[in-house]
Amino acid sequence: MTRVKICGITRVEDGLVCAQYGADAIGLVFYAPSPRHVSVEQARAIMAALPPFITTVGLFVDAAPTEVSAVLTSLPLDLLQFHGNESSEYCQGFGRPYLKAVRVKPGLDLVQYAAQYTQAKGLLLDAHVEGVAGGTGQSFDWSLIPARLPMPVVLSGGLLPANVTEAIKRVQPAAVDVSSGVEANKGIKDAAKIAAFMQGVRNASL
Repeated sequence: MTRVKICGITRVEDGLVCAQYGADAIGLVFYAPSPRHVSVEQARAIMAALPPFITTVGLFVDAAPTEVSAVLTSLPLDLLQFHGNESSEYCQGFGRPYLKAVRVKPGLDLVQYAAQYTQAKGLLLDAHVEGVAGGTGQSFDWSLIPARLPMPVVLSGGLLPANVTEAIKRVQPAAVDVSSGVEANKGIKDAAKIAAFMQGVRNASL
């Protein structure tokens, strides 16, 4: 089955619901302008409550290296996710596996982009919305994704319980990443939407 990351977790109870319905990973946002931003203390409480085998992902946007290092000193994050204009050297500088996010738009050569981040665990493809780093709830034209990218694809951007089955069948990503598509309000997840989203992912493999 396609792996699932649910991003923008801000509450312990939401993290537990993600685990209950079978999510593989949760995302914690360390980017102050985001409505889903968490403090180290919030993140620690969420991580402490999670059962085993849930991957914890820390999301950063053009953060100072000292800021990322400070979070890693406090929290045993499994994976880092970089959503800005970070270089490959920067992304590799923390001794943790990472995903590189890219906001897809016409004219962007994704094969060439991926070649700059050969050490990444995957390329997270999100919608390009001017001036917003991510979490917009908007999708992009999946036909812009080349058939043969040299690394695993994590599909993000505008995924919903209603479209995730089709998205997986068309793109065949290694994983999908959802945030606003399973929310009641920004930063507050909806258990019924999470359940429906996970069912949509399972339906894609039937």
